[in-house]
Amino acid sequence: MSDDPYDQASPRRPEAPREAADGGSARLGSLLDAPAGHDAAPSGLRGAFEHEELTPEQVRRRQRRGRVSLTTAIALFSLAALITVSVLASTFGWFEVRDYRGDGKDPVTFSVPEGATTGQIAASLEQQGIVADAQTFVETYSEDHAQEFIQPGEYELRTEMSSEAVVTALMEEGEAVHYAAVAQTLRMSDVFPILSESTGIPVEEFEAYAEDTETFGIPDRFPTLEGWLHPGEYRFPLDVTAEEALRTMVDRTRGTLDANGITEEERIFEVLTIGSIIEFEVQPEHYDIVAGAIENRLENPEGETSGFIQSDASVTYGLGRKGYDFSEEERRDADNEYNTFANPGLPVGPIGSPGDAAIKAAADPVETDYYFWVTVDLDTGETKFADTYAEHLRNVEEYNQWCSENEGRCA
Repeated sequence: MSDDPYDQASPRRPEAPREAADGGSARLGSLLDAPAGHDAAPSGLRGAFEHEELTPEQVRRRQRRGRVSLTTAIALFSLAALITVSVLASTFGWFEVRDYRGDGKDPVTFSVPEGATTGQIAASLEQQGIVADAQTFVETYSEDHAQEFIQPGEYELRTEMSSEAVVTALMEEGEAVHYAAVAQTLRMSDVFPILSESTGIPVEEFEAYAEDTETFGIPDRFPTLEGWLHPGEYRFPLDVTAEEALRTMVDRTRGTLDANGITEEERIFEVLTIGSIIEFEVQPEHYDIVAGAIENRLENPEGETSGFIQSDASVTYGLGRKGYDFSEEERRDADNEYNTFANPGLPVGPIGSPGDAAIKAAADPVETDYYFWVTVDLDTGETKFADTYAEHLRNVEEYNQWCSENEGRCA
């Protein structure tokens, strides 16, 4: 047997280099088969041109590695896409449930408190799992019921109801009414148009009762209904009359007086009149202090204030104007029965209808040494108090400085 390993008829034995068709030597062969006495061509270069025979097992192994790599790449890509979508959905709320479908699941009793706004009702509905989204409920409600109001009371609803189903349930179960919102620091002349617009009753019918205190059982000391038209939200029956609407407001004022132990007629007049003044003069946090200062003035006519309340708001009420600006001549005009600069003691009646907080403060004023007060910043409501006139003048200078820096605000 020959020592030549290629004599074994091995299929790996290479053929001898061929001559080129044009008689030239095969350049490929010259690279692979180095002349005698020289090193062979580098194995890396030689391997690039050699065909590697793979066993069936090697082929299957390579195919498996290829499939695993492709599967891994797909999985990683899918995971990255899922994370991206999750982040975007969380950021922009793509998949938030905006509304449920149908009439709901589990029964639940839902309460609408007196005076609750649509926004407050919507938030409560969402918190209790009745609607999916408060804003969607508000939008649905506003489409057909923007001018109507949800009546207070208890409603039998279900969890996970559509906003449309909830609106239908609330509006069908609730009795239709006239709604009126009467803000604080409104005069009687401001309240009548609000009631008229709410109920559709001509404003003249309300004005006809302006001085008819007897009909409503109001003490004779009061010249008009001013002071008795309690601020707040009202829901009047559709067939309400002007008298019935006014009586509802008067009764609410009487209820607040009763709750504060004010039942004697003279005391009722004092509380409602002082309460109306302090509402126009200062912010709620100062009601009780100013009520105490007014009480000091009334009970000490020999003091620096000589028993005069000196309320700007009362003077302009008597002038039939709004604001706090008036002339020196108007300040001295005693014919204005609401002029508390020219007339000592209380004016002839309230200058508005005080709310619960003002009535409470006037019924139980804080004990204080103050006689003077002035709001030195109309934006923040900052108010300064003094027990002497000299100190008060320094506070007034601070107010005047604020007015000079905020042109037109103190007119």
